[in-house]
Amino acid sequence: MIATTAGIFARHPELALFLALCLGYAIGKLRYGNFSVGAVTGCLIAGVIVGQTGVRMSDDLKQVFFLLFLFAIGYRTGPQFFRSLNAKALPQIAVTLVLCVTALLVALGCAKLLGLDVGIAAGMLAGAATESATVGVAIDTFRRIGAAPEAIRTFEANVATAFAVCYLVGVIATIIMLSQVAPRMLKRNLREACAAMEAELGGAPADGGPDVSMRRAVEARAFRIAARWVDKTIAELESAAEPGTKIYIELVHRGDTILEPRPDLLLQADDVVAVVGWRGNLVEQGSAIGAEQDDHTLLNIPADQVDAVVTNRRVIGSTLAQLRVHPAARTVFLRRVVRAGEEIPIYDGLALERGDVLTLVGARQNAAAAAAAIGYADRPGSATDMIFVGLFIVLGGLIGIPALHFGALELSIGVAVGTLLGGLVGGWLRARSRRFGFVPSGALWFFDSVGLSAFIACVGISAGPSFVSGLVQSGPALVVVSILVVAASHGAAILVGSRIFGMNEGVLLGTCCGAGTSAPALAAVQEQANSRIPTIGYGLGYAIGNVLLALWGSVIVFALGAPG
Repeated sequence: MIATTAGIFARHPELALFLALCLGYAIGKLRYGNFSVGAVTGCLIAGVIVGQTGVRMSDDLKQVFFLLFLFAIGYRTGPQFFRSLNAKALPQIAVTLVLCVTALLVALGCAKLLGLDVGIAAGMLAGAATESATVGVAIDTFRRIGAAPEAIRTFEANVATAFAVCYLVGVIATIIMLSQVAPRMLKRNLREACAAMEAELGGAPADGGPDVSMRRAVEARAFRIAARWVDKTIAELESAAEPGTKIYIELVHRGDTILEPRPDLLLQADDVVAVVGWRGNLVEQGSAIGAEQDDHTLLNIPADQVDAVVTNRRVIGSTLAQLRVHPAARTVFLRRVVRAGEEIPIYDGLALERGDVLTLVGARQNAAAAAAAIGYADRPGSATDMIFVGLFIVLGGLIGIPALHFGALELSIGVAVGTLLGGLVGGWLRARSRRFGFVPSGALWFFDSVGLSAFIACVGISAGPSFVSGLVQSGPALVVVSILVVAASHGAAILVGSRIFGMNEGVLLGTCCGAGTSAPALAAVQEQANSRIPTIGYGLGYAIGNVLLALWGSVIVFALGAPG
């Protein structure tokens, strides 16, 4: 049976890859409590299992998947990365730099002290830092230095072995470090720090009180106005809403006529008004407006929910409280704010940044007008702008090819890092203009998740035959070094952020989660803090950390004197 399977895979290696993806995603879904190994580690393990058949995967195929993954990282984080290059972001930039540089130095020091192979060292750094891109960049760099084919195969096997061990250890150690150890290193209690930041940002979430969920549905209800509102203006009725809540009149039914509302329009007896607001607010305050009616004509309002990307210079830097007084904000409701792929808490004092995505709800024309005032509407679509994707992968790759020669040594950033930079620029340009570069969320997920998982599966398949022996030989040492890398890098970042820059403790730990590219750690920190304040710091750290940790794949290969 094994011989037959090996023969099939030898003739059709593409089937081996899809089997590894199938098994890998299945393994990644296995959970123990709140912990799961994830698709990346699952595909590596599955690749090693499939690799026992001796199947060989094309290096070009691996590279294609890896370049798609790198482009996706850049595209997703480009707006945040370039936005961070300013003086206001200095504390978060410094914390991220300290964390990433410390991780590199500790990994290099331990590798030299223990005499680790360069492949083991690269995989160890990638796993301990939970940054899969480091693996691909290290492999790409090793190939470019002119190593023999056998040395390349050994290098890839060692990288895969070390990454498999250290990634699991790195994820667990980072969660423990940031959610359990770090709060004890801080000057004040984490929950108190987050509560203080919440108060600084305005306390109550925008568009509702502290007991109103931002996810609650917005709806329209019809009321025949009470006598107290006769000869009052629409503006007066709307301003009578309880503090911290928001309702507005969308239409007025007067006799047989539907009137468009104006702030100065005087209400008359028997007018029926369509009032829009959070459902909870309407339930609590509707009786003060008048008797509720079932007016089908009045309530037939085309509604829309739209994701608006912040690009308007007049809006960037404004707080949500300032934005709420904008004329276009009167008739829409804010459901959520997403920054660098993470939903962040909505507070009046939250300052908007370029590339933030605001989910707005309201009547169709109102939502469209509000999105235009903020930037542009990022509406779901099914067609990826492959001209844009292909162009920036090619341009980035071409930038990475030119090399500086020092005798027999050839130095260049490489196609992989060049593609990452191309994605950063492409994502930044997309955030500035919606005329090009649309990549729907499904396609971006494929580039990101499947691109990385397929690449890692290929690495595992190639490493399969020698994986077990390498694991037995190096496993115990790698566990210890991984813990040391995590403790030293995050510990140094926390000390710099708290002692030197005096950062809010919740934002600081969120920045560390981002710099370490660890979403599981962010979830653990939020749970420990009983607050979503840490997400405010996550995006910027994630954008810079992804770039630096990917670059370390090249640095560690050259620093350890790989044969050229």
